[in-house]
Amino acid sequence: MRTPPRFALAVASVLFPLAAAAQQPTGGPHDFDFEFGSWKAQLKRLVKPLSGSSEWVELTGTNVVRKVWDGRANLGELKVANEKSRIEGMSLRLYNPGTRRWSVYWANARNGELTTPMVGGFQGGRGEFYGPDTWEGKPIEARFIFTSLGPDSFRIEQAFSPDERKTWETNWIATFTRSAKP
Repeated sequence: MRTPPRFALAVASVLFPLAAAAQQPTGGPHDFDFEFGSWKAQLKRLVKPLSGSSEWVELTGTNVVRKVWDGRANLGELKVANEKSRIEGMSLRLYNPGTRRWSVYWANARNGELTTPMVGGFQGGRGEFYGPDTWEGKPIEARFIFTSLGPDSFRIEQAFSPDERKTWETNWIATFTRSAKP
C-alpha cells in the first residue's frame, strides 16, 4: 500500500525540522568553562596513524586552560612526555556568536604554526569538531570529540578520516583529571 502524498508531506514537515535542529549546536559561549584550571593529562596516541599500525604510546603530564574574553575564547597549554618523546602544544578556541560554533586551533611547540581550525559545538554535554587537515602530505579530515567523565574529568579523542568521513581512525585519546580549579 502506498503512503498518501499528503501524509508523507505532513511527516516530512515534522521530521525535517527536528533533524535540522539536532544538527544545530545547543551550547554557547561558556561551553568550555568546565575546562578552566589545571589538569593531570594521560595521553595515548597511535604512533603511525593511517598506516594500519596498532602501536600506541602513552604520555603523561599537565594541561592548563585559561579563559580569555570572559570565556568566549580560551587558551590551553598541554605538556606531556614519556621516556622517549615529548609533546608541548597550545590550543586556541574561539566562539562565534553568529554561528554558535567554536573554532579550535592547535599549535605544536616544534614548529609554532597554528593549524586550520576544526569547527563545531556542544550538544548534550558532548562536543564534536571537524576540519580539513593533511597527514603525510595527503588531505584528510580530522575530528575531535569532547566527553565529560564527571565533574572533575573529561576525555578528548582525535580521529582522522582519509576517505571524506566515511571511516575514522582514532589516533589520540587523552583523559584529564582536575588538579586545581582557576
